[in-house]
Amino acid sequence: MNLHEVQAKELLSRLGVPVPRGRVTDDAVGAVRIADRLGFERFVVKAQVQTSDRLAHGGVRFSMSPDGVGETVRDLLGSPFTIKGDSENSRQRVRWVLVEEAVAAMQLFYAAVYLDAAHGALTIMASPAGGAAIERRAAADPCLVKTRTLRIETDRATGDFAGLAADLDLAPTVARLAAAIFEKMANMAVALDATQVEINPLALTWDGQFIALDAKVQIDDSALFRHPAFAAMSVATEIEEGDPVVLGADRHHINYQRLDGDIGVVVNGAGLALATIDSIVDAGGRPANFMDVRTTATSLDVAYGFELIVSNAGVRSILVNVHGGGMQRCDTIAEGLGVAIRKVERHPPLVIRMAGNNAIYAHTVLANNGVAYQGAENIAEAARLAVAAAQSS
Repeated sequence: MNLHEVQAKELLSRLGVPVPRGRVTDDAVGAVRIADRLGFERFVVKAQVQTSDRLAHGGVRFSMSPDGVGETVRDLLGSPFTIKGDSENSRQRVRWVLVEEAVAAMQLFYAAVYLDAAHGALTIMASPAGGAAIERRAAADPCLVKTRTLRIETDRATGDFAGLAADLDLAPTVARLAAAIFEKMANMAVALDATQVEINPLALTWDGQFIALDAKVQIDDSALFRHPAFAAMSVATEIEEGDPVVLGADRHHINYQRLDGDIGVVVNGAGLALATIDSIVDAGGRPANFMDVRTTATSLDVAYGFELIVSNAGVRSILVNVHGGGMQRCDTIAEGLGVAIRKVERHPPLVIRMAGNNAIYAHTVLANNGVAYQGAENIAEAARLAVAAAQSS
């Protein structure tokens, strides 16, 4: 299963790999608002289609103003995206674009972790000459790409990350940063059963920092049974089919996908959502949806997401698992739940586990809004309570 660039970048960002600031949109007017809000000096607009070398095919374009971003998005969304191949052209409809900051790079690198099927091992490779047509350039000059074989020990990847960084002729401080990114990519591949985790280009900025300008992640289809939320997390299918539920949720800063279970899930963060769904499955339950409430969501957005879950007649209990961070506090989630509870007619049993920023205050907000729920101290306990509530309701 191939993830779109925006999905791959979200996963990398959650592991601490820097990515450009930006937002996804499917609307030119919305793109102008996004660009206005971001306020960058220079923007890049990227069609979310799965093909190599989008820049050469016109899928990556630059703009100096919000109005220019709007015109670019309108052009990309308004016509089929043609990919010119060796024998024939293929056409894809661009339904989503990523609007983000155009980062000034001092040097472009290439980095990738991939499954070497011939040797049954993960391999990491890197090059100081990243960017377009890296495969063709590497084929002409085998010395252009440096490689190291990785080992998997206790669910983590080990290898000579520092040695690979040293091969790139970097200053010691910058080499340490590169080695750290290589290690994060490798462990991401192990954790996600990925056959490919690629950053190209990996930009070195003028202030000596690395940032992933583009990313690709491919998940082993044979391992999807270990990651039941991945099919939900990957909105590529819904993008192609234009699912109005998914698109509506996205406009409320929520990543949502309906599954076939009976336990609704409200979580902030894709990684935490995956762990929550896995815990429900381990406890003998079946999740009814995947939900990732983004850091930009307001309490009203949270209320929309909660109502979306309750509208599913098959939901017999709801698990809210929230970890408040710097941009998304627990009380924001609690306020949204309070708003939704007063509006909905159905009230499935509710299990709530909150930790982090304003977690204690959030329980006060819930009480003030008259929200009835079972509290849980950890994910495993919350999953057990939600499964039991679904079975008894």
